[in-house]
Amino acid sequence: CYVYYGYTLGAWESAAMSIGKDLVAASATPLVLAILREGESYGYAIIKRVEELSEGELKWTDGMLYPVLHRMERAGYIESQWGKSESGRRRKYYQLTEKGTEELAEQRRQWEVVTGTLRGTPFHRLQAIPLGI
Repeated sequence: CYVYYGYTLGAWESAAMSIGKDLVAASATPLVLAILREGESYGYAIIKRVEELSEGELKWTDGMLYPVLHRMERAGYIESQWGKSESGRRRKYYQLTEKGTEELAEQRRQWEVVTGTLRGTPFHRLQAIPLGI
């Protein structure tokens, strides 16, 4: 069980909590840009990298990722090319463009404003405290 400002949540509830769809949508562009800053990648690998970076908290699907990739490609932040995997299967690889690098810097600045603002509120001090300790 965990307590959040006096509210008790059972272990099953805290384990089942997920990131809200609005926050997932807002974080999609900067996450993809940051992952592609590490080097070119393809859809499934991006999905797995997000899951790894979030320690399993963010679980993206193809249906969520590919529209984001297509929008980012139309905006000029990324470009793609068809290639082959080690097994010979065709795969679309994505890479960051110069415009995408600039957008990543702007996204980072915006997120720093948001997180800095949250640090000044009681939201920042809210912590999960296990009961029974």
